[in-house]
Amino acid sequence: AAMKQTKGLQGDKTSIIKFEFNPKDGIDNPALTLTEDTDAEGVGEPRFYLLTKDSTETFGFCLHEEVICQGHVIRQIELGGVAQRRGLQDGDRLLQVNGHFVDNLDHQRVVQKIKASGNQVLLAVLDGESYEAAKSLGRDLSQMLPDDIRPRLCHITRDKSGFGFSVSCPEGTKGTFQLSVRQDGPADRAGVPPGSWLLELNGDSVKSYSQTQLTRKLKQSGNKVTLLVASSAVEEFYRLRGLRVTAALADTSWLPFKVRELHMVKGPAGYGFLLKEDDCSSGGTGQFLWDVDAGLPAEQAGMKEGDRVLAVNGESIEGLDHDRTVQMIRARDDQVTLLVIDPAGDEFYHSVG
Repeated sequence: AAMKQTKGLQGDKTSIIKFEFNPKDGIDNPALTLTEDTDAEGVGEPRFYLLTKDSTETFGFCLHEEVICQGHVIRQIELGGVAQRRGLQDGDRLLQVNGHFVDNLDHQRVVQKIKASGNQVLLAVLDGESYEAAKSLGRDLSQMLPDDIRPRLCHITRDKSGFGFSVSCPEGTKGTFQLSVRQDGPADRAGVPPGSWLLELNGDSVKSYSQTQLTRKLKQSGNKVTLLVASSAVEEFYRLRGLRVTAALADTSWLPFKVRELHMVKGPAGYGFLLKEDDCSSGGTGQFLWDVDAGLPAEQAGMKEGDRVLAVNGESIEGLDHDRTVQMIRARDDQVTLLVIDPAGDEFYHSVG
């Protein structure tokens, strides 16, 4: 990275020209950012990194809380790891995780947010010098970031007049679909923003679809369809940074399928459930809840037979075996918090990636 500062002709305005080269799969992707800093303190711009790993590796960095450095500090960047390949730097300060501002959160909650993200996470960071300068100037760091950078997953049920949206596509192009949404129609009630761009249909990218193919796919969907959509501002955010929008980054608050948090305090007869390892509909194995005893803490917390466990005490169990999951549940003598999902929700999220 190279930075050049030149004094303005009037006052103390400083223009900062910053070239960022973020290696991606061995290819340099230059991004030019031109900013003006009226405080002449050289406060740079936040940088965004989409980190993707497989279940056998880590993201390749550690998050530190340090006495002499403010903020959540990026350290121990693994040589050749995911973080280094994407361009994270030692000393960067973490500002945002998957669109959520985290500078004001305690260290453990931020670590949990990264772990709960699974195999893909979108980070916003600021270099250490800029972070310290911004803090000394009393800046609100959240104001340096876009308001909303999350696409939406929307599940629409057709009514007698249809799904409640129409699609436009520039003539002679493929994969570029903008949605017009009927007010108070099914799509509007499902959270589809007017004028948004369609990215995925039922978990499949529409990038290679013609309008005829898209129409056919919609008809084949029957009475229900799931869309991954992005508003114009969100689409522009990802496009300008060369980042791919995926369902893993989506705002799922509009969906009817919810995860549930079950907090249980152990009674004289225990929690009142059994944990069993079984095959998942998505492939691989998972940890499932069975034999929920009537009247005991598990049932009182809302546990249902067949629920799959996603996290224990805020920590994801993805990739962990049965014995390790049991150890995590027993780690606290008298209480535990489980994040679970029912079979219908589990199957739905797998279907949309």
